[in-house]
Amino acid sequence: MTTIQLNAEIYRAMGIIAEDEEALKRVAKYLRKVANEISNDSTNMTKEEFLQRIDKAQEGQSHEMLPDEDLTTFLKRRGYDL
Repeated sequence: MTTIQLNAEIYRAMGIIAEDEEALKRVAKYLRKVANEISNDSTNMTKEEFLQRIDKAQEGQSHEMLPDEDLTTFLKRRGYDL
């Protein structure tokens, strides 16, 4: 199938989908996912994927820097040999 034929098919389908807001949301989410796979940019993600990453991070161990602490001091305090 040529690019022109694919574009025509996509536009025909979008004409149908455009009348259903829920379907549009699903298509937009899927297109972002496909675009992310193509771009290989790990910063591109859906809102749901972003929130899942935050939830996962909150389950893990956390570390706090002291108010007047710089990064080098923080890392040394955590046991890293710099």
